[in-house]
Amino acid sequence: MRAAIILAAGQGTRMKSALPKVLHPILNRPMVEWVVDAARAAGASPIIVVVGYGAGQVREHFADQADVHFAVQEQQLGTGDAVRAGLEVLPESIDSVFVLCGDVPLIPIDELDALANEQNGHALSVLSFRAAPPHGYGRMLRQGEQLLGIVEAKDASAKQLEVDECNSGTYCFDAQFLRQHIRGLTTDNAQGEFYLTDLVAAAQGDARGVLAADSARLAGANDRVDLSGLTKRAQALVNEALMRQGVTFEDPGNTWVDAGVEVGQDTFLATGVRLAGATRVGANCQLAQGVVVHDSIIDDGAQVHAYSVLESARVASGCSVGPFARLRPGAELGKGARVGNYVEVKNASFGEGAKANHLAYIGDAQVGAGSNIGAGTITCNYDGANKHRTDIGDGSFVGSNSTLVAPVTIEDNAYVGAGSVVTRTVPEGALGVGRAKQRNIEGWVARAAPKKDK
Repeated sequence: MRAAIILAAGQGTRMKSALPKVLHPILNRPMVEWVVDAARAAGASPIIVVVGYGAGQVREHFADQADVHFAVQEQQLGTGDAVRAGLEVLPESIDSVFVLCGDVPLIPIDELDALANEQNGHALSVLSFRAAPPHGYGRMLRQGEQLLGIVEAKDASAKQLEVDECNSGTYCFDAQFLRQHIRGLTTDNAQGEFYLTDLVAAAQGDARGVLAADSARLAGANDRVDLSGLTKRAQALVNEALMRQGVTFEDPGNTWVDAGVEVGQDTFLATGVRLAGATRVGANCQLAQGVVVHDSIIDDGAQVHAYSVLESARVASGCSVGPFARLRPGAELGKGARVGNYVEVKNASFGEGAKANHLAYIGDAQVGAGSNIGAGTITCNYDGANKHRTDIGDGSFVGSNSTLVAPVTIEDNAYVGAGSVVTRTVPEGALGVGRAKQRNIEGWVARAAPKKDK
C-alpha cells in the first residue's frame, strides 16, 4: 500500500495574507488541493497533510474528505521534521510513501507514477529537473544511475554549485527505510534544520533520481508573483486539454476555465469567457465574448450571447441567453427558452419555448411553456419582509411594462394588457387590464403648460 505525506506547514509570509499559503487558489482551487488530487490519482491513500500556520483553515477545507488526515508540525524545523510529524499518523501497513510539497500544485501524475516505479525495490527515488541557472536549489550528486546525495545550495562547494540537475522536493520512499532513518537526521547544516535530503546519503547508493520532462510543472509559489505565474500555466494546461477533447477556443490566452469544469465537443468559447466552479457545458454550444458562468449547467446546443452572467443556473438545450442577461441562483430555462438583453431571472423557471426578450425582471416565479413576457415587465416578489411567488401558465402573454404584484397567478392562455398593474388572478383565456383610464384635456397646452423662457 502507498500513502502520501504532503508538506503544507509553511507560513508563506511573503504572500502577505491571513490565508495560509497552500490555500491560495489557482483556477478557483487551493494549491494544496491540486497536490492532494495528484496524490490520489497516483494511488496514494491515506493522505497525510502536515499543517502548521493556519492549521484550522486547512483542516476545515478538507473536512468532508475522509482519506485526508492531518499531522501538526509545531515548529518550522525543516522538511525532515515535517515528514517526522507525518509519520506519527501514518499507518504501519503502508509499504511506500510519497513526500510532496503542498505549494507545488501542477506536478504531473505520470511523473509520480514514474517516481513510484523507480523507487520499487530501492530505498527512495527523487524527482529532479534541470535549471539554468540553478539559483538556490539543492543539487543532485550522481554516479551514473546511482544518486549519492543531495546538497543544499547554502552548503554546496563551488564545484557542486556548477551542477544543473536540481532537487524538486518530491520523493517516493520505502516506508520501512523512512521510519528507520528519519530519527537519524541532525541539524548540522547552514540553516540549522532537519534536511530530508540527508536521507539520500543514508541510502548508501540505493537511491534513484528521476529527471522530469517539464521543469515548469514542478514550480512552487512563495509569493503572489509566483502564484500568478502558476495560474497562467494552469490556464494553458486546462485549455489545452479541452482543445484536445474537441472544444474550440477563439483566444486561449484570454479564456479562463477552472479545473474540473466540463465542456462538450464542438462547443465554441469566445474571447474573455470565464467558466468557474462546478460548471458543465454541453456539446455544440456557443458562448460569446465576456460570458461568465459559475456553478451552472448548460445543455447541448444552447447559445449564451455576449456579456451574460450565469450563477447556479440551469439552461436546457436549444436555449438562447443574452446578450447582457443575468441568470441568478435558481434560474431554470426549459428547452428552447429565450432570455434576452438586460433580462434578470432569479429563482424562477421558464417552460419549454417561453421567452422574455427585453428589459425584464422575473424573480420567484414560474413561466409556463410557450408564454411571452413583454419588455419592461417585472415581478414584484418582495413586500419588504417576505418573498412571494408569481405563477404564469402555459401559452400566456404578458404585455410590455406590466407589473405583476406577487403573490399572483396568470392562468393558461391568459393575456395581460401592456402597462398593467396586476394584483389578482387573471383567469384562463381572459384579458387582464390593470391601468387607469386615459383622459384627454382639450386645450390644456395653450392654457396651462409651462412656458419656455425667451
